[in-house]
Amino acid sequence: MATRLVTRSMFFSCFDEQTSRKLGEHLRLYTRAFSSRDNVTPAKTSMPASPDLQEVPGIPSIPEYRKRYAQLSEKRIKEFRIYRWNPEKAQKPFLQSFFINLNECGPMVLDALQKIKADQDGSLTFRRSCREGVCGSCSMNIDGVNTVACLQVIDPNVEKPHTITPLPHLHVIKDLVADLTHLYQQYRAVEPWLKTKKPPPDGKEYRQSIEQRSKLDGYYECILCFCCSAACPQYWWNSDTFLGPAALINAGRWVHDSRDDYTSERLQFLNDKWATYKCKLIFNCAATCPKHLNPGKAIQTIKLMQIGSHITGKEPTNK
Repeated sequence: MATRLVTRSMFFSCFDEQTSRKLGEHLRLYTRAFSSRDNVTPAKTSMPASPDLQEVPGIPSIPEYRKRYAQLSEKRIKEFRIYRWNPEKAQKPFLQSFFINLNECGPMVLDALQKIKADQDGSLTFRRSCREGVCGSCSMNIDGVNTVACLQVIDPNVEKPHTITPLPHLHVIKDLVADLTHLYQQYRAVEPWLKTKKPPPDGKEYRQSIEQRSKLDGYYECILCFCCSAACPQYWWNSDTFLGPAALINAGRWVHDSRDDYTSERLQFLNDKWATYKCKLIFNCAATCPKHLNPGKAIQTIKLMQIGSHITGKEPTNK
């Protein structure tokens, strides 16, 4: 059986931190567990039969070590089919296959893309920044689902390839980079910043109670990856007039902010049959959001505030 060198750090990475620490303390007792490869029975050890050797809490048995070592020694080659298109070349878009040994790659799809770019094809183009699911830069479609590549775990099943394409129904700049210009223009249209009519009471900052602050939960976590808007059928058909889930959930964030003094004006701007009311509660947005938010619910909350104000005749409030 073909084997490759497994470093000490690679072996320890198989276990959690606590187990690795215990393993280090007892490593001398298990040195001879790897005295032979290729499933050859190791030579008998002269180590004394002690309680530590017989059973160490939290430390896997020697057969378990051998099993994990064998997994690391075997190559696990997985195929990644990636959308390619270069506007500078007279060539139609196509899917290009790349093959990676998962033992030499990080656990996330973004790790695989970076390894492909570094080792196989430097022309592969995609956005990425934080690698922690905070910036939203690496949004793309992976196996038919809009998500961010840094939070998408690689499927360990090497028989099943990953298919990676740009966010759907958007113009493509190159490879996996979609044009987000129109989406950001719509985001700016909802004025996503604090607007006040008076200075703070203490002249320093606008304060909120814990209850007021809790109203922003489910809104402020949006990372502007635009996975939701790219998954919304209504946005596919009416992106010129419908603001879309991404812009509207951020509009809701400021509508509900107790520090903002322009709630009525914001709701009046959103009171449009195209900009807001084109949402048909399909909830693709909630199903695809990598931060597990619910833009559809946020849009309905905006509608209820508008309807409530119309019925009562009173100005809506977020206090």
